[in-house]
Amino acid sequence: MTTAADQVLKGLFSEAGLDDPYRYYAELHKLGPVSLLEGGAGYAAVVTGYEAADQLLRDPRFLVADDVFSDELSGPEWREHPLLTVLNNSMMYSNGPRHTQARRLFQQVFTPRRVAELEPAVGRLVDGLMDQLAERLAVDGEADFMSEFAYPLPSSVVAALLGIPQADLTWFRPRVERINDFLDVVGKTDEVLAAADQATRELSEYYRTLIAERRKAPSDDLISQLVEAVDAGLHEVSDDDLICNLLVLFNASFVTTIHLIGNGMWMLLDQPELRTAAATPAFVEEVLRYEAPVQFVARWSEVEASLAGTVIPPKEIVLVVLGAANRDSERYPDPDAFDARRVDVKPLSFGAGPHYCLGAALARAEARIAFPRLLERFPSLRSARPPVRNPQQFLRGYKSMPVAT
Repeated sequence: MTTAADQVLKGLFSEAGLDDPYRYYAELHKLGPVSLLEGGAGYAAVVTGYEAADQLLRDPRFLVADDVFSDELSGPEWREHPLLTVLNNSMMYSNGPRHTQARRLFQQVFTPRRVAELEPAVGRLVDGLMDQLAERLAVDGEADFMSEFAYPLPSSVVAALLGIPQADLTWFRPRVERINDFLDVVGKTDEVLAAADQATRELSEYYRTLIAERRKAPSDDLISQLVEAVDAGLHEVSDDDLICNLLVLFNASFVTTIHLIGNGMWMLLDQPELRTAAATPAFVEEVLRYEAPVQFVARWSEVEASLAGTVIPPKEIVLVVLGAANRDSERYPDPDAFDARRVDVKPLSFGAGPHYCLGAALARAEARIAFPRLLERFPSLRSARPPVRNPQQFLRGYKSMPVAT
């Protein structure tokens, strides 16, 4: 038996939903903030209301899908896959003491002060990438904003933070993309998992080598500080744990920022009247609300739990639709309109609660610095051709965005 929510979710996970998920989110909102599912798809319930999503993400009863859950869901076979092993050993997919221990380690070095200290370096990277963008525009008459700016800026920033040589970033990109292909809510084929496993092996070996190098010759970067803290016995984290967390941190810290910058730029290209607001933090917050880079997260509870008047069964996956929560009319009037003058905008795009994204402040800083500088340098920047959507439901953004002046 299928419910109305099952039917809507089927449409959401189709080509039509990839193009425009918000029409399906609107249908889910009509069914209430939480809807139970009966038709399979791997989920017991879907959460689309803002208050319900915020409450669930902060509720200690609701956990991320960790190794315990994976064992119950599919048995120990998942441990044969390097990607799944890395994910379940990282703080992003851990609960309890293991999550707390790893997060405490990274919070020690990933501080607001360090983010603030990075801002001048972010500005220099923005200026350098704008020089390259200008050169490409002069030579070819147009450029792909995503590959020339939106991708290299956050990857360069995270690389500088971690101490990864800039020359290695072209090697990173295809491996990161193979992992992200598997993280999507659809398309989890054996071939996609095999490619992600191989990428994980290669990235893990890269980080293992980098950790060994920093242990011998420390530098002023995040990995050196992490190794120093671990070796000093301040945290019970092994090198394997460190590698898992570095791999996931790198992916998570820049992939969302790519689409924050890309989505924001498309708003500015498509609606030039917004350009006067691009220098304000409110513009960045509205981009995050309107087009959340990460559309979904998943949680589960060991016990039966009530949320917004709906009883959710234990040990079942709950799909929390951040993109829908950000467009809840109960929280934001006229939610499908982009309004940079909105007040009290607190999007759930970086999550909430104990698993709130560590890199949220850095992502916001990059976007806040980049948008006004881009418009000042390229006041006549325009769309050369329609952008091409990123072919993923999980990550909402663009694969390419041809621009010209």
